[in-house]
Amino acid sequence: MSRPIVKLLVANRGEIALRVMRSCRELNIATVAVFSDPDRAALHVRYADEAVALGGDTSAESYLVIDKIIAAANSTGANAIHPGYGFLSENPEFARRLLSEGIILVGPSPEAMEAMGHKTRARDVMTAANVPVVPGSAGPVAGPDEALIEADEIGYPIMVKAAAGGGGKGMRRVADAAALPAAFAAAQSEARNSFGDDRIYLERFLDKPRHIEVQILADSFGNCVHLFERECSIQRRHQKIIEEAPSAFVDEEMRRRMGEVAVQAAKAVDYVGAGTVEFLCDAQRNFFFLEMNTRLQVEHPVTEWITGLDLVAWQIRIAEGEKLAFEQGDLSFKGHSVEARIYAEDPAAGFMPAPGTIEHLHVPSGPYVRVDSGVYAGSEVTPLYDPMISKLSVWAADRATAIARLDRALAEYRVVGLTTNISFLRRALATEEFKSGDFDTSFVGSVIDGTAPVDEEFEPLAVWAAVADAFLRDQALEAQAVAGPPASSNSEVSAWRRYALLGSRS
Repeated sequence: MSRPIVKLLVANRGEIALRVMRSCRELNIATVAVFSDPDRAALHVRYADEAVALGGDTSAESYLVIDKIIAAANSTGANAIHPGYGFLSENPEFARRLLSEGIILVGPSPEAMEAMGHKTRARDVMTAANVPVVPGSAGPVAGPDEALIEADEIGYPIMVKAAAGGGGKGMRRVADAAALPAAFAAAQSEARNSFGDDRIYLERFLDKPRHIEVQILADSFGNCVHLFERECSIQRRHQKIIEEAPSAFVDEEMRRRMGEVAVQAAKAVDYVGAGTVEFLCDAQRNFFFLEMNTRLQVEHPVTEWITGLDLVAWQIRIAEGEKLAFEQGDLSFKGHSVEARIYAEDPAAGFMPAPGTIEHLHVPSGPYVRVDSGVYAGSEVTPLYDPMISKLSVWAADRATAIARLDRALAEYRVVGLTTNISFLRRALATEEFKSGDFDTSFVGSVIDGTAPVDEEFEPLAVWAAVADAFLRDQALEAQAVAGPPASSNSEVSAWRRYALLGSRS
């Protein structure tokens, strides 16, 4: 049934909130921003037509509180909510609450979220739909002893993974049986802290794996198309930092087969909306279902560049009950697009976040350059949220020109006041491996040296160190306001850097 969206609340922050609001403005839809206390002066709050304070500092006190989000929608008369990515975007309880409140969710059904949101359940659904999956355990394993038995049958190396995981959390590569018990315990602890669910399953680690995903769009009339693939193999700590479309590794036959399987996977759960089917591929171009993200992806701009489609606008149209205006045969792509994620982080310290205040900001521009950002000069990148500053993406007629254009744009990017990964990204683009397209998910670390990886087991400690550091800095500023001009901060060493230095010596 068709229901027009007249006012849309974006239940998110930063660049993705702005991204959604821009499409809404073009569609003549009023927008509502929500914000936590640290985000009071954020760019998405300034851009929206209305803004509602959620209160609290952390996401657990603000962006993740379903009752607060729904109250904000009801108080402003918003009849739809776009969750962006992260936070509540794949939460079936949130989707059900919106249904019961009569609020349109710009996203899939809660049933589709549940089917694809749990890794082992999704594997079962895909197996029943004849979608190839990575060999692994049939379900969660009970403990280290059972894991050792399962791993012997699967074969080493294996991946120990959180059943309810995402974003690289609760994931460890294990080379042999001797390392499995410790890796299992560490992954289980991280999964419990990150998702409140410590169930673990095992998957075979593929030889020279590549991470390739397929964007799909599906309407409520049973129509589903794929929008080709994105290459996402350049990752650090299991999280993507450079993406491109199309993939230099995928040939026409592989593209056709992957697209068909992605559509098959979406139809298996009656999917409606925009979603992404992720695959792991081996060196022989065999591909296996990894997971389905039931939301918009961070890297969606590269697909928009090569197809000319506004994915957010189509999410909204589908949520309003509109039918897709095209079939698979109508779709094609043109040229090549590459995206780099700009983070406030220190690659030399294991990519640990480097929070701080942006004192000066100059973003690149020029032909076929796009910057999706949620910050400005004076913005504070806090340790409370993801440290991504922006996404820089470019388009060109061919891959080599796109890489050169992205490097040029990165060279123009200036962020003063905190450490970023911009130089590291330029180094990655300059390697022969990246230029030739001959790389896999081990690229960072095996090809790009000079980094000091930090044990993921201690990452929560680093987060708390950064929070404590920010608190102490605030106290120091208050004291300085009374005592007089602040002393030089040239000799200060942040809690993140202290942790990184200690971690690199352990």
